[in-house]
Amino acid sequence: MDRFNAMHVFTRIVELGGFAKAADSLQLPRASVTILIKQLEAHLGVQLLQRTTRQISLTLDGAAYYPRCVRLLSDLEETEAVFSAARNNPKGLLRVDMPAGVGRLMVIPALPQFTARYPLIELEIGLNDRPVDLIREGVDCVLRAGDSLDDSLVARPLAMLDQVTCASPDYLKRFGTPQCLADLEGHRMVEYFSSSNGKRYGLEFMVNDQVQIINLPKQVSVNSADGYLAACEAGYGLVQTPYYHVARQVSEGRLCEVLRTVATPGMPLTALYPPHRQLSRRVRVFVDWLVELCAQPGNDFYRKDSRG
Repeated sequence: MDRFNAMHVFTRIVELGGFAKAADSLQLPRASVTILIKQLEAHLGVQLLQRTTRQISLTLDGAAYYPRCVRLLSDLEETEAVFSAARNNPKGLLRVDMPAGVGRLMVIPALPQFTARYPLIELEIGLNDRPVDLIREGVDCVLRAGDSLDDSLVARPLAMLDQVTCASPDYLKRFGTPQCLADLEGHRMVEYFSSSNGKRYGLEFMVNDQVQIINLPKQVSVNSADGYLAACEAGYGLVQTPYYHVARQVSEGRLCEVLRTVATPGMPLTALYPPHRQLSRRVRVFVDWLVELCAQPGNDFYRKDSRG
């Protein structure tokens, strides 16, 4: 039995919640995964996993063994990288997750820069508007927008994204174009709500260095960023979103920016990863590249008049 391989299989079963998912992730026959776990348990003399027809759960011994496996496998990977070409040209699979809009509009269009620099890294990119569980879902790194962060993860700030307030031309013909916050009386908004915790978001503005939240009447609420903008384009009211998400719609005249003289709070964009991935060369080079990407001049991540 290859103990390191068996440990790798064990950690994937824990992270993905099943033998079949782990086998598919590792591209191994399902029978081989079962055999490896049985051999590992026999070698250790303990049961690591409690198996039922519906779910897999850790035994007490398994719960104690799992974090040690994670640390050992991570140390092994980094030790080998130090003494191999992977130090300068890291290779292997990197699983990342990010909001759909960030991936579609910011990261993936620029991704050829990264893959040209690191051709041996294989990327598996999840695009979600919901936060993922990095450990349970086996993700190496996530990008998250907003202030809601997980203290158990290592955080690397990437950017402070400009937010803009927008409406469709048709909506502004019907309701008028607001010039100041007092003009918002009689207006409507599209409401965004979180699919994970149900939190609802109003419009945010900076007044006397404090965030002021304004909730307007609404007819439509949505839980996805793309749906939020689609409802705005359909004329259902004002929205507030990072500039990169509406740069094309504004330039094409499908949406109009309003209240430009009223400051809005920036939206932080952060990369997060588990502490045991902190020394991973693949994670490090990817996050370093993201920092470079967000700092590049001439991109559409920021309003053209906001960076001087």
